[in-house]
Amino acid sequence: MEENILIELIETIKANKELMRILDILDENQFQEYYIGAGAIVQNIWNKATEKPINYGVTDIDIIYFDSKDLSEKAEELKASRIIELFEYETLKLDIKNEARVHLWYKNKFGYDIPPYSSLEEAIDSWPTTASAIGIRRNSNAWIIYAPFGVNDIFDLRLVPNNRLITKEIYENKVNKWKKKWPELKSEAWNDNKVPIKYPEPLSIMIK
Repeated sequence: MEENILIELIETIKANKELMRILDILDENQFQEYYIGAGAIVQNIWNKATEKPINYGVTDIDIIYFDSKDLSEKAEELKASRIIELFEYETLKLDIKNEARVHLWYKNKFGYDIPPYSSLEEAIDSWPTTASAIGIRRNSNAWIIYAPFGVNDIFDLRLVPNNRLITKEIYENKVNKWKKKWPELKSEAWNDNKVPIKYPEPLSIMIK
């Protein structure tokens, strides 16, 4: 992947003071194994491309971590409250989830079982579109990007279904919701036989 497009991605994030404040506080408190994922990142790029306010359409900030030692809901709530307490104020909601326990509630929300994830990266691999399958964190001055399908679809405003886990209905609901806010988005039709190709070695790049 060309480094210039990754630099553009990082510069767009740097321009968002609220998002940077969250990254700064997490870094200052030495959180290392986490990602800010999906909407908060992708929608910043869409907003810049479509000349909308930087946080237009962003309803929350998804922060994911992985702890397979304690899968209880109480532990997840405690972790979330400890993170939220670091912020004196926050205009955007923080949605904090332990990806190690997603399989415990997935059926109640979506109607079918999934196997447990083995890592944060495996969770991101299954997110609904190639564009939204992205996680970013910052450790000191290093930016770590995990984008198993690259980032071109984000900048091209293109929605491609990632059918590794989700259903056609989930994908189409996402597309319809996003297109109401960003009508400039282009979407590919669901295809059961077309699975997007991951990078041979998942994209995990550090940019200082």
